[in-house]
Amino acid sequence: MDTSEGGAAVPLRPRTGSQAIERAISVLYALENTDAFIPISELARRVGLPISTTHRIAQALVRGRLLTQDPQTDCYGIGDGLLTLATSTTKRIDVDAAAPHLHTLSSQIKITASLGIAEDDQAVTVYSARPPVAFCDHQIPEQRAALDATAMGRAIVAFTGRKGRQRVAAGDAARRRGYAISDPAEVTAIAVPVFDAGGRVRASVGVQALSVRLNQNLISQIYPAMRNTAALLTDVVSESSPQKPGSPVGALAVSPDLLRGTI
Repeated sequence: MDTSEGGAAVPLRPRTGSQAIERAISVLYALENTDAFIPISELARRVGLPISTTHRIAQALVRGRLLTQDPQTDCYGIGDGLLTLATSTTKRIDVDAAAPHLHTLSSQIKITASLGIAEDDQAVTVYSARPPVAFCDHQIPEQRAALDATAMGRAIVAFTGRKGRQRVAAGDAARRRGYAISDPAEVTAIAVPVFDAGGRVRASVGVQALSVRLNQNLISQIYPAMRNTAALLTDVVSESSPQKPGSPVGALAVSPDLLRGTI
């Protein structure tokens, strides 16, 4: 309630739907260009809203998967839903344009080379190029699996900056190495991210084979070729995306050092 000059109580004007949406957008943009988790007090300071208001908005965004909340610190970070929105455009990747690069890679390393994208919470294999020799069924990845369960999914997660309690250590390690790797098992898989011209992760290139063959020695030999292929695919995924390079929608900044693989 508010009080007029004559002392009569009048109701406050209710917030419009557009105002609520604008506030939610401002909270999302407060996390632009960072993959760090931020306390609610800092989030409120950045958007210029009361902590209680910011908290309500942040909780609604968490329920919508646009933000995620660290269960131990209660801080907020970018959620899975934003990656889903951002990577939904990768369904339009021109597979025909990507295929020659993947076939060249598979011929060089003599292992099947696959292209994967993120769709919701899953990694989806959109193309696999088999080598002319030394092929076996163990080299074919699942067509669809949980993001955290595959090297191709982990590469997208790690290099996009998505962080949850279970993903922090694995993501940091992948960024240091330059590639994501599967859990120890009979078959080993590794994957490198594919960035578009704006520095966003649009896909990943992965290979897998029996662990006795795809050991650390072989990984160190084929990794440069995989990175080179991922770089060649930048034009493919950029042309396939309807967004202009640098568009902030669903995007997280990637440092030049990361693109060069120096960190």
